[in-house]
Amino acid sequence: MTAPVIERISVDAPYGSDSVADPKPAIGWVTQSVSGGWLQAAAELELRGEADEVQTHVVTGRDSVRVAWPFRPLLPREQVELRVRVTGQDGIASEWSAPRRIVAGFLADGEWDAQTIAVLEPAVEAEAAVLRREFTVDGDVRRATLYATAVGVYQAAINGEDVDDHVLKPGWTPFDQRTVHESTDVTSRLVDGVNAIAVRIAGAWATERYGFRDEARIVYSDQPRFAAQLLIEYADGRVETVRTDADWVSTPGPIISSGLYAGEAHDARRALRDAAGRTPSESGFEAGAWASVAIVADLPVPEARVSPFVRRIEERPVAAVITTPAGKTVLDFGQNLVGRLRIQVKGAAGDVVTLRHAEVLEHGELGTRPLRAAAATDRYTLAGGGEETWEPEFTFHGFRYAEIDGWPGEFDPARVTAVVIHSDMERTGWFDTSHELVRQLHENVLWGLRGNFLSVPTDCPQRDERLGWTGDIQVFAPTASFLYDVRGFLDSWLRDLSLDQVDGIVPFVVPNVLGAARPAAAWGDAATVVPTVLHERFGDVDTLARQYDSMKGWTDAILALAGDRRLWEGMFQFGDWLDPDAPPERPAEAKTDPDLVASAYLFRSADLVAKAATLLGEDAEAAEYARIAEEVRAAFLAAYVTADGRMLSDAQTAYSLAIVFDIVDQDEQQVLGDRLAELTELSGHRIGTGFVGTPIIQDALTRTGHLDTARLLLTQTENPSWLYPVTMGATTIWERWDSMLPDGTINPGQMTSFNHYALGAIADWLHRDVAGLAPAAPGYARLRIAPHPLEGFDFAEAAHFTPYGRASVRWERDGDAITVEAVVPANTDAEVVLPDGTRHDVGSGSHRWTVRVPAVVRG
Repeated sequence: MTAPVIERISVDAPYGSDSVADPKPAIGWVTQSVSGGWLQAAAELELRGEADEVQTHVVTGRDSVRVAWPFRPLLPREQVELRVRVTGQDGIASEWSAPRRIVAGFLADGEWDAQTIAVLEPAVEAEAAVLRREFTVDGDVRRATLYATAVGVYQAAINGEDVDDHVLKPGWTPFDQRTVHESTDVTSRLVDGVNAIAVRIAGAWATERYGFRDEARIVYSDQPRFAAQLLIEYADGRVETVRTDADWVSTPGPIISSGLYAGEAHDARRALRDAAGRTPSESGFEAGAWASVAIVADLPVPEARVSPFVRRIEERPVAAVITTPAGKTVLDFGQNLVGRLRIQVKGAAGDVVTLRHAEVLEHGELGTRPLRAAAATDRYTLAGGGEETWEPEFTFHGFRYAEIDGWPGEFDPARVTAVVIHSDMERTGWFDTSHELVRQLHENVLWGLRGNFLSVPTDCPQRDERLGWTGDIQVFAPTASFLYDVRGFLDSWLRDLSLDQVDGIVPFVVPNVLGAARPAAAWGDAATVVPTVLHERFGDVDTLARQYDSMKGWTDAILALAGDRRLWEGMFQFGDWLDPDAPPERPAEAKTDPDLVASAYLFRSADLVAKAATLLGEDAEAAEYARIAEEVRAAFLAAYVTADGRMLSDAQTAYSLAIVFDIVDQDEQQVLGDRLAELTELSGHRIGTGFVGTPIIQDALTRTGHLDTARLLLTQTENPSWLYPVTMGATTIWERWDSMLPDGTINPGQMTSFNHYALGAIADWLHRDVAGLAPAAPGYARLRIAPHPLEGFDFAEAAHFTPYGRASVRWERDGDAITVEAVVPANTDAEVVLPDGTRHDVGSGSHRWTVRVPAVVRG
């Protein structure tokens, strides 16, 4: 028999990093085995420290995902290597794995003592600047670590080179309550003697004006602030710290203005380079008018990063050059994306190139109205004297098209590149199908996630908003968790959600920049749903445990509003937001009663808290919340479901909620499902649901035996439908079903985005039900393989890199024969339901079945 192999070791560190934020990080490993049905019997863990300290531990049983740290806690800056060896239940052991490096990226309690600095006399609001200091290194350096953060965004350079490739760091948190520091190893950047560090800063999220129309205001700060400490450890045991203080100096630099909504203006004639060609991050630099810095109020002591870094992920060339009816030059990049442009240009000093961004064209011209107050315009003033390369540094735009003006000489589209940026997460999920429009729909979902997972999960990336709307991620978290490893990203965001709760109430957006928190069903329920999804998809009990008080706080607050009736009624709600029948300017006017939506979510959150309490061993609280959930269920049934199985809101979302949230029992579900199918057929298989109903209607139809109705709803191409935007050339998911009208006119509503992932939550159903790959136990310890071949589809397939390894399912049709192929990772098993209804329990390995499913005969 063949020995198993350790494919990888995982640890709670940002993707592409070894730096952990906790002295006792969770760890895991993925095993590959060609032996079918392989299960782990034991695992040996060996941790080797810097002084050849060796610690060992043995895990007995199958645990290999998010295993609690079994060694002594790590010390700040400690570097260790972990390796693993496993033994299967067949008694055969693997070789030792390659070592996994782990670096303690956190600071010790009380170790942060940097002062916070800013420009002393800024000339403008949110002034971008360069901060600088020289320092001396005296001796052999064993290790040098830069801990840095900002209320704003920054990039640091030491001795002429940026310290990393990150973008817009440290990202967006509720700056007045939580800041995040990077922990960057800069040992190789230092030289013996005089060194220099220069930091470029701008405002970004910290200085932006938030709110709608005349209510927009600065929330955090009118100027960016920065703090850092460079800890130098010498080989002889000495330790020195270079920290931000009054010894630093500042100068405005070449960035004239910078904002997320407005864009960035850069004057290359103001570039900081002295006569010797040195930059501010090089010692001996002699240029510029440097001024003392201001010492400002300390920011919250920063925490080590748990969220992935924002990086430049991809570059895309110009796909087409368009001359508009008005004579403008517009570049089409073929994909609605998030990022900015990099230009290579040659001209005279003082020439200005202007770049305006938008997602769509409207009647041939750049469609900027949906951007509202966001100018989304970058300007570059040339220095002259040769080819110049420029990319904005501290802004981003959502766009497919860019209008370019002022280009000196003949324009060459090869000199312009779109740079895609977003939080750098590991891709873990894939889906494909023979249906070309559905394939493109899924690709649109993927790009919607990429564009809106930039530091925080936003609603949209292009207009004067870009906020962490809780309702959007509440419905989209399962889809996101399949496509990418979003655990650390959402773990970080949930910390902010807890901080922004007021008396349990979750605000509409996190971080909260819209004022007092108000409760809204399906939005605030992100507090209970998102931690549950992280447990379901990643086996993450740690985040669930940390968020448990937040989950209870939200549920208790809503129960207090519901009172003894156990129904949440008569208050503000978003309801089934953007029901296609709602008027463009009144998107909350849905067919489904908002009180019904609210009470359904009250049941769901109480039920999720009860389940979390059980998992965490809080038995008394589990029993109490389970009792409350049953009271809410009974009240809901009495108020909204008639004796003959009709909902008092006779609308698709109402039936879907009652079925998918398990508010009604199995017998009642079928009756409600039949009515749901009838309503869907009466609508001509067009979408009749909004933000709340759309993510779950296909589940409700499938669960109640109406797969063909679900198929017709999925494949409808007339507006409103999932595929109508695809037929209109969409490359991301739209906010409205008809963000663009059939005649090429942008929807007249003031709230129109062409990159919103919420309605793309359909993809989770494509993964779980159409392809048939889903977790049957937390973290995919057990898989559910249950494909639902759709009539007219030749195949569908999904693959997902689970915490245990790669799993996949593919079905293919040949006449009335359906062949299903599946791969189950080592150390897991699967329950299988084939399209003909036969069931199997299988272990790890590759499996193949062929069953007969006669095609549907239609009269």
